[in-house]
Amino acid sequence: MEALNALLFPVLIILIFYLIVFRPQQRKMKEHQNMVANLRRGDEVVTAGGLKGKVTKVVDGENEVEIELAKDMRVRVVQSTIADVVNKSEPVK
Repeated sequence: MEALNALLFPVLIILIFYLIVFRPQQRKMKEHQNMVANLRRGDEVVTAGGLKGKVTKVVDGENEVEIELAKDMRVRVVQSTIADVVNKSEPVK
């Protein structure tokens, strides 16, 4: 009986740790991947570096996005570095 209790405690701790830490992190990662996959021209985004701009072009094959930071100032960033979408644009017709 004592051996069963000795095994039950670590298993219970691992289960609680999984439910509190890993599951929310996996959910957050899936939401971020979904957000990045649905980027389109006209969306206002914030990069992980804190730059805020408007998406002007989504490069599919290279997983890159072209962002306009100011008038005639465009940079290309990797899609996974997009931290947040501030304003979603209407779908292009």
